[in-house]
Amino acid sequence: MPRHSRHVGQALKWLSPDAAPPVPWQRVVASNGTISSRGPGTDGAERQRATLEAEGVEVVVGRSGDMRVNFEAYGWFPAPGTVATGAPQPDAPAEEEQDGEAGDLDELTSEEEEEDADGGNS
Repeated sequence: MPRHSRHVGQALKWLSPDAAPPVPWQRVVASNGTISSRGPGTDGAERQRATLEAEGVEVVVGRSGDMRVNFEAYGWFPAPGTVATGAPQPDAPAEEEQDGEAGDLDELTSEEEEEDADGGNS
């Protein structure tokens, strides 16, 4: 979600460790690949690093101590509209309509479109 990173961060901050189904919080990194510090005196960034490495993701530690994931090797950038959301999908329309109900609806829609096209002056 571009421009909503703080919302995601806050949601993950309050995430219960017992969340079901489990949320892959460790996969959320900054847009430049860095693992964000959780503030002084916390071990969240180190836990994230360990969890990512356990999944086989290489985390590189820079000279300044920043931890970074190489997006070219481990990034995931799906094309728009190609990710399943898990939301229930509407039923596909039936091949054959029963009692002509769908046909009646199509006719009403066509009549409404014609009225809209001529400004409702028919």
